[in-house]
Amino acid sequence: MNGQKIGYKRVSTIDQNTARQLDGVPLDKLFEDKTSGKDTNRPELQAALSYCREGDTLVVHSMDRLARSLVDLRGLVTELTGRGIAVEFTKENLRFNGDDSPISVLLLSLLGAVAEFERALILGRQREGIVLAKVAGKYKGRSRSLTTEKVAELLARAAAGERKTQIAKAFGISRETVYSYLRMGLPKGNSDCLTA
Repeated sequence: MNGQKIGYKRVSTIDQNTARQLDGVPLDKLFEDKTSGKDTNRPELQAALSYCREGDTLVVHSMDRLARSLVDLRGLVTELTGRGIAVEFTKENLRFNGDDSPISVLLLSLLGAVAEFERALILGRQREGIVLAKVAGKYKGRSRSLTTEKVAELLARAAAGERKTQIAKAFGISRETVYSYLRMGLPKGNSDCLTA
């Protein structure tokens, strides 16, 4: 009996599009995250891992979509192949099933390390650019994702005892962003919005 082909797609932000990933690949089930790959604690990835059964194949566009660190990448592939689940990366044209040759394991490690190194370089350049922009007075930080009125509503809902997870869902933001707004409060001169 042939197992199912389960697809996993990931982009880092909600604004990004996953359409190019696994385009034209026949799949029985698809899971998709729109969140950072900094760790494996992603809802749809965890759902995909739980869904996979022995004989199935987890199909991912590329290694960096599954994991950003070599440790996480190797851990996920080892966990899945240990459960009898194959892992296939379409961009790299690699498949792992637990009976992998030493060269396949080496390729996984090398390509995973290159992806991790590339990510570190990007973050380093980003930090350097921010420092230079701050020195030049051109960096103001990320703008708020909610209007002043929405922030007032968020603060009022939190003050009324609504759970932070529910608030985050209602506004389409993360729980950490909810806590950031709670720490910041309303911009100066807008405290009257709370009573409106």
